[in-house]
Amino acid sequence: MTLQTDIDSAAAQLKGKTPQEVLTWAIGHYKNISLASSFGAEDVVLIDMIAKIKPEAHVFTLDTGRLNAETYEVIAKVQQKYPQLQLRIMFPQAEAVEQMVSAKGINLFYDSVENRKQCCYIRKVEPLGRATQGLDAWITGLRRDQTANRSTMETVELDSDRGIAKINPLIDWTNEQVWEYICANEVPYNALHDQNFPSIGCAPCTRAVQAGEDLRAGRWWWEMSNQECGLHVTSDGSLVRAKDV
Repeated sequence: MTLQTDIDSAAAQLKGKTPQEVLTWAIGHYKNISLASSFGAEDVVLIDMIAKIKPEAHVFTLDTGRLNAETYEVIAKVQQKYPQLQLRIMFPQAEAVEQMVSAKGINLFYDSVENRKQCCYIRKVEPLGRATQGLDAWITGLRRDQTANRSTMETVELDSDRGIAKINPLIDWTNEQVWEYICANEVPYNALHDQNFPSIGCAPCTRAVQAGEDLRAGRWWWEMSNQECGLHVTSDGSLVRAKDV
């Protein structure tokens, strides 16, 4: 059975299943699997769920060097609440950051889309590549209603660039369901969410959203459209997915 066939079979098998059922299946199906967490609302929900299934589960996060203080605070709270979790913190290559900043300035991302994508690549995409080396699958907190780009994503997909499975347990959930879970289970969350930050990335690239704005409007807002940082995009620029639908 090919990886694609296995993923197609799993996607059909898991259709309509709860996030907990998806996580339980994924942990049992893949020997080397890790949750990717930015410690946003969706990710802390998944941390709570996975800790109840396998307390010593593996989690990795990308510390870009430009995160908000509130993000570090919630990381510390999560480590205290779930002490058995195996958290790996990935950092960008120092030399690459130094060369980029020396050549283009500390806030180069405001100057052009090209510069912003370069910064995202060095600080996020390249460390993600190292974090996923040796894995059979990785888990994300993506939801279909976050952006139009993600509306066709599936519960289980093929990450074609990395040649591994990508599991999206919350893909069918709404923002309301995420917050209902956080409140019901007393899950630690980023304090910026209480200041109208529904989506939180690097501090210079994230702002609060106004009433009526899209949930992703606070990310790279100066580019005039909602963009992807590259973590969920293939090398040809398309969204990572098992198949186009």
